[in-house]
Amino acid sequence: MIHYNFNHIVILFVLISILVPQVSSVVEDCGAEEDNSCVDKSKALPLKIIAIISILITSIIGVWLPLVTRSIPVLSPDRSLFVIVKAFASGIILGTGFMHVLPDSFDMLSSSCLKENPWHKFPFTGFVAMLSAIVTMAIDSISTSLYSKKHKGGVVNPEIGQRVDLEMGAKLLRYRVIAMVLELGIIVHSIVIGISLGASNNTCTIKGLVAALCFHQMFEGMGLGGCILQAEYKLLEKAMMAFFFSVTTPFGIAIGIAISNTYRENSPRALIIVGLLNASSAGLLIYMALVDLLAADFMGDKLQGSVKLQIKSYMAVLLGAGGMSLMAKWA
Repeated sequence: MIHYNFNHIVILFVLISILVPQVSSVVEDCGAEEDNSCVDKSKALPLKIIAIISILITSIIGVWLPLVTRSIPVLSPDRSLFVIVKAFASGIILGTGFMHVLPDSFDMLSSSCLKENPWHKFPFTGFVAMLSAIVTMAIDSISTSLYSKKHKGGVVNPEIGQRVDLEMGAKLLRYRVIAMVLELGIIVHSIVIGISLGASNNTCTIKGLVAALCFHQMFEGMGLGGCILQAEYKLLEKAMMAFFFSVTTPFGIAIGIAISNTYRENSPRALIIVGLLNASSAGLLIYMALVDLLAADFMGDKLQGSVKLQIKSYMAVLLGAGGMSLMAKWA
């Protein structure tokens, strides 16, 4: 299962690396020009280097925090504080989908730079996001069903080296599917926004984005780290998943820097490719946040057994989603 995960993550990196040069080869541009007082390539480059380092550090802290604090009793997955923190992180992921990725896709695919037909005649963003959510649900459902049929006698938990029953094994698989699909969705969004930051020479935009992305990556990483923890991977597998999450945005920034002389974010091809990627990522993130993270926890035995804990968790969700909504002003 883990080799399947990493193969697809590597394939995703390769596909985006192929698509980006295709986008950057189109130099036609339209739309409003940037504020020239803020455009300074020589000043922008040091800011981008700072962005790579700071975002990398905060991403590592965010995704590893749930993994290294497992030995602390109060932060173990079966304690109330872990549930509240996970609810907050799930709110971050939900806010990312609704308030950042989805609106960006709407803006790009409804741009005046695109032809009237078909881009202004059909709501492609909503359509692709809907398909993405359905495909995510199908992956979630079918993989669990196939796994259940294959392991009727139970499954070995690699972390404890013991066989567990089918119900627990299917539950463990779901956690792994959630961690895998969530990471893929985050990778798409993170590389796209990294490319946008790296290709920009607008120092005013970069300064705001760096602070916002550091906050975003840390808490989104906490949400992903919690999912990885519940999936009970081996240490090496956890480290690899954490690594891929941590380097995606810096990797995107590096690509953006490399193509900054040719990349035009308002070129039709760039708008279409990035807009469709964002729509797909938005559908995936929204589904994962609502169904696999929030609904699964709030309808589970622990939260259903305590109204007080539910209220605290809802407050955490609202705080996380509200924080991401506020950040939409800058990023």
